[in-house]
Amino acid sequence: MLPFLMLALLASPSSVVVDNDLVRVVLAQNTPGQKSGLHKHDRNRVMIHVDPGAMRLDFQNGGVKEVSFRAGDVRWDPAGGFHTSENTGGTTYRIVEIELKKASGFAVRWSALDPPTVDPRHYKVELENEQVRVVRARYNPKDSAPMHEHALPRVTVNLTSQNVRLTLPDGKTTDLRRAAGEIVFTATPGSHSEVNLEDRPFEVLLVEFKTN
Repeated sequence: MLPFLMLALLASPSSVVVDNDLVRVVLAQNTPGQKSGLHKHDRNRVMIHVDPGAMRLDFQNGGVKEVSFRAGDVRWDPAGGFHTSENTGGTTYRIVEIELKKASGFAVRWSALDPPTVDPRHYKVELENEQVRVVRARYNPKDSAPMHEHALPRVTVNLTSQNVRLTLPDGKTTDLRRAAGEIVFTATPGSHSEVNLEDRPFEVLLVEFKTN
């Protein structure tokens, strides 16, 4: 498995941007009125909505589900039966679909440096189950965060651009820039403190995998 992989959101209707032994990440783009063919998803997924919109799911068994979402919303989508999906809104939207390749996870004992524990002002758990945890990070202009640890393999989705300075446990510093829409896969754990170098806020979603 690659230790670090970074790919930007693409403009094509459906693009695979990460594919390894843990996850497959697809960027799906749907225009108003666009309707898929009959299909099903055999894996549980985390859905990150890059844009606002609305969709209709028509299931083969006759069930119907209407879904509306805002930009930045996170949704758990378990594996399910055959259905079609249709963009019922008036705008094009993009969804980052994170497919979990492992069927079960392990119990995680989070350390004292776990971001939502050590820095709840910036890090909030949005979703958690036996397979995955999704943490939202929001920094205000020039905000700083104490030393914290990212312990699990993870996909980071930048909802905004980001320009931060990281200080490692040995005191070394490194500057990190990412554009709005970048998707990053990181396999290895890491610890650092952090400061937002910009005069504007940034927001990212960290999708952490409890599977191995």
